[in-house]
Amino acid sequence: MKRRSLIAGAALAPFVARAAAAPLKIGSPAGPFGDILAFAIQQARAQGVEAKSIEFTDWITPNEALAAGEIDANLFQHIPFLNAAIKARGYKLVPVGATTVMPMALFSHKVKSLDKVTNGATVAIANDPVNGARGLQLFQKGGLITLKPEAGDDATVDDIVANPRHLRFLELEAAQLPRALDDVAVAQVSLSYLVMSGGDPESALLTDGAGNPHYALNFVVRADRKDDPAILRFVAIYRSPEVKAFVLDHYGKFITPVW
Repeated sequence: MKRRSLIAGAALAPFVARAAAAPLKIGSPAGPFGDILAFAIQQARAQGVEAKSIEFTDWITPNEALAAGEIDANLFQHIPFLNAAIKARGYKLVPVGATTVMPMALFSHKVKSLDKVTNGATVAIANDPVNGARGLQLFQKGGLITLKPEAGDDATVDDIVANPRHLRFLELEAAQLPRALDDVAVAQVSLSYLVMSGGDPESALLTDGAGNPHYALNFVVRADRKDDPAILRFVAIYRSPEVKAFVLDHYGKFITPVW
């Protein structure tokens, strides 16, 4: 019986080894961030670390998939967004490495500058917490509205205390905002979604600034895997000089590495 157990254990060993070496599954959007992740995966493979990208098209399911154990990490969100998601849904998720910052911006197919926005115009912002606030802060930066001083990352349209042009705010899912540019006067659009829709990032009317670490996108994992050696090694490879050079060469005009 003992010999049979040893044989069975030996037979199982290759399967255990293959399971241990299963590729890391990293959730990320397509577009520029997907391209950068794909390059980092190539770099990791050359160093013996296997990983694959799992594409998501929204900003909700990557955290749901991570919390459910369907992926090993995700890369799409900054800390304010993560904190809002944790507060709303009770996720046990933690950041393990900052990567890049992409400015949020205001775009328009109808006006060339914000001072041309007409009285009563409809404008669009993201409908998710934090990014909607980021859009409102852009409209404030452009002099179109005033928000309560304490609103910060939690700002909503209810925090608008002055709206002299009587703008009407339409709240849409972030991925829909580029398409809304044909219908609204101005829209807040993530540059990643803009590029994916064929838009030109340099046509922005106003951005919230490149390189602001407050909005750095982070690798996020479940709390019980924050010290996972394979994940941390992949994060270190992503934050390498080679990946940084790739980012700057391909997207340096509007994506800023923070390492």
